[in-house]
Amino acid sequence: MSFHVPVLLKESIDYLVTKKDGIYFDGTAGFGGHSEKILEKINDDGKLIATDKDSKAFEYCKEKFSSDKRFSIYRTSFTDIDSISKIEFIDGFDGILADLGVSSYQLDSVESGFTFREDAALDLRMNIEKGITASDLLNKFSQEEIAKILFEYGEEKNARKIAQKIVNFRTTEKFSRTSQLRKIIEQITPQRYHTKTLSRVFQALRIFVNDELNELKIFLDKSVTLLKPGGRIVVLSYHSLEDRIVKEKIRYESLDCICPPGTPICICDKKQRLKKITKALTPNELEININRRARSAKMRVAERV
Repeated sequence: MSFHVPVLLKESIDYLVTKKDGIYFDGTAGFGGHSEKILEKINDDGKLIATDKDSKAFEYCKEKFSSDKRFSIYRTSFTDIDSISKIEFIDGFDGILADLGVSSYQLDSVESGFTFREDAALDLRMNIEKGITASDLLNKFSQEEIAKILFEYGEEKNARKIAQKIVNFRTTEKFSRTSQLRKIIEQITPQRYHTKTLSRVFQALRIFVNDELNELKIFLDKSVTLLKPGGRIVVLSYHSLEDRIVKEKIRYESLDCICPPGTPICICDKKQRLKKITKALTPNELEININRRARSAKMRVAERV
């Protein structure tokens, strides 16, 4: 059964796997699309460690690759890459992959609660056992806090207006379903902007509830440290907030000195740890036509020096 079509699949694996006997990390296993291709490219001496917070994805991959001794998966955030490496007695990785965002399965599944197209519980947590739900946020946060979240994480220009409507609504009825939030947004948004506005609002809530941007920063920091010399990190992102973090991290780690211009000798002790392998890659028209969700994807690749 196919749950998700990985974006830039061939390109990401070609850049990632440089040693057939290498040790690799798939931080967003999902339903095994990338993991399957990595396992196809490595030999019997190679190893793949994977993580995913989603219980269904975890159980699916655990069963799918149960007979492959080269594969291990943990139900946790990719920010635990350092703890997992210790558990597995791994000093470093030859390649680290992260395909950020939400899978097509999660977006299409009413049960998963990530879609605004159908009525579902307003949850939006990747791991339903941890953290606050999106409905908790809308019911308890102040109008100013909600507006800030919608603007910063969804880049929604009508954030204040939407936040005001949310606070007015909850005085008579508590949020619990996606349909309630959808109805509010559709009431104050021109019809031609319904889908885009709903996408931005749900994205903002999802990012905040899952602390996605902070987790990405932590993951990148740990990944650079755990990459072996010559090892590569490949990251696929789907909106500008994620891509900006990845781009800036690669740029910073590519510098050998951050002293102010004109400083006679280097006193920062900064050492280059990465080199950029390619500029941001995007899917071609054929891939976008097959998978419309690929149109916003950007892939960045860097190598440990």
